Amino acid sequence: MASSIPTLMSGKSEVSLYWHIPFCTQKCGYCHFYVLPDKELLKAELLTGLAMEWERVAPLLGDKRIVSIYFGGGTPALFGPQRIAEVLSWIEQRGADCEITLEANPDELTPELLHAYAAVGINRLSVGIQSLDDTLLHTLTRRHSAQKAIAMVKEAAAAGFDNITIDLMYDVPGQTLAIWQETLRQAVSLPITHLSLYNLTIEPHTLFFKKQEMLKPSIPDADTSLQMYEAAVTTLEAAGLRQYEVSAFAKEGFHSRHNSGYWTGRSFYGFGPSAFSYWEGRRFRNIANLKRYVELLKEGTSPIDFEEQLSPEEQRRELLVIQLRLLEGADLASFTNAHGPLDSRTIKTLGELQEHGLLIAEGDRLRLSHRGRLCYDTIATELI
Repeated sequence: MASSIPTLMSGKSEVSLYWHIPFCTQKCGYCHFYVLPDKELLKAELLTGLAMEWERVAPLLGDKRIVSIYFGGGTPALFGPQRIAEVLSWIEQRGADCEITLEANPDELTPELLHAYAAVGINRLSVGIQSLDDTLLHTLTRRHSAQKAIAMVKEAAAAGFDNITIDLMYDVPGQTLAIWQETLRQAVSLPITHLSLYNLTIEPHTLFFKKQEMLKPSIPDADTSLQMYEAAVTTLEAAGLRQYEVSAFAKEGFHSRHNSGYWTGRSFYGFGPSAFSYWEGRRFRNIANLKRYVELLKEGTSPIDFEEQLSPEEQRRELLVIQLRLLEGADLASFTNAHGPLDSRTIKTLGELQEHGLLIAEGDRLRLSHRGRLCYDTIATELI
């Protein structure tokens, strides 16, 4: 389903829903998310919990229009079409044009399963490929082969999915520029409409973190990493996948409606253990424990274990930073009309970033320069 980037205030009534489905057949070495083993009893328990949480939250959505629904994980495809269909049956506020995304790994997909998910209403498929090099897939502890990934993307198109996005990862131990360029070459030949780019980061509480001293010597250096990013931009743009955000590329009309909501400050509600929400200026997270999550809901208690209310100044600063991820940048006049004036510290920092060539001002619009796209994390740190 095609969609375009919404404006910052495309409608106060528009919201998104995120459903965290944490099941995996195994946890990848770089993964720091909350995941659970692929067991039927746990899936039944999660569905019970999701139903109770939905009952608590549904009254908040009465006057809202749901523009995107995202099943993330974990590997939500393991939850099964019937359970996904049941969750979707609860949500009456979604319109006919609602973007409904399901994350999946190639090794868990079959032609039959793809047809079943299309039949229950999934209209956008996100396939976690990461690499199209078998040696690197082994390094990343992925279970699928490059050929399996290619076959399943093609099968998804054959099953009727006309909006398919894939993930690719660079800065992988042992990855060379030549290997990366070959992965990009194969990726753009697939029937995809969107691609998300990630550079490998070694997070605490992961297998890679425990092995980081062994891995570091084989991780591409900063110069190679830069070449990889620029090769991706060049190759993807040439194939009609236009960069519209620091790490996102799409064919015309296929920008991610869900992710664009994050970047433009749209409220979203997260369901399931460890799920985050951003609702009316408040950020909160559910407890990262399925058993306790369900127990709390059965007790009639909120499963939230962390929350913070941002000050208006903090909220404005954060919204500006995330909107600058978009290549179109931020229209400061529209931004201040919607959210109030920027504080003097932020204005001063924006000026300094322009002086250093990281931001470009075009009238009221402020956007990342080419160098700024490569240094976005630095810009975000300076502004926040």
